[in-house]
Amino acid sequence: MQLDTQQIEILGRSRVKAALIEAGLEVATPERDNGVDLIAYRWSPEGGEFTSRPIQMKAASEFIFGVDRKYERIPYLIIAYVMHVRAEHTIYALTYREAEEVARSLGWTETASWEAGRYTQTSESKKLAAALAPYRMAPGDWHRFFLPATEGLAGV
Repeated sequence: MQLDTQQIEILGRSRVKAALIEAGLEVATPERDNGVDLIAYRWSPEGGEFTSRPIQMKAASEFIFGVDRKYERIPYLIIAYVMHVRAEHTIYALTYREAEEVARSLGWTETASWEAGRYTQTSESKKLAAALAPYRMAPGDWHRFFLPATEGLAGV
């Protein structure tokens, strides 16, 4: 059965929510989409700590990776790319700055598409796969986005 883009997005959002919950984080869905699809947060009632991070999610039935400069304006934004949502899915999660650095390392920031505001690739190359490998998410990896700035969260 062929899925439409809304169904793919729903599956992708569900995959990200499940990954965040599995990591021991909380997740909320904003009422409207203005560049933030989900909000991941960590809350400790005992310690009084509350930390949240906005998430922009990109989902595809196959492969997608791209950077849109309009997201640069959102502090602490995590961009979660969910690939192969119907099969053995993979999630890559990067800050906007990390995604922009991947784009720069691949030469995308020197293109007319980038000058227009974004660059997207829907096929996976070996070079892109290697650039994304450090950002493939396992349950414990989500906590890196909640570390204090002094502990080196790149690209916030």
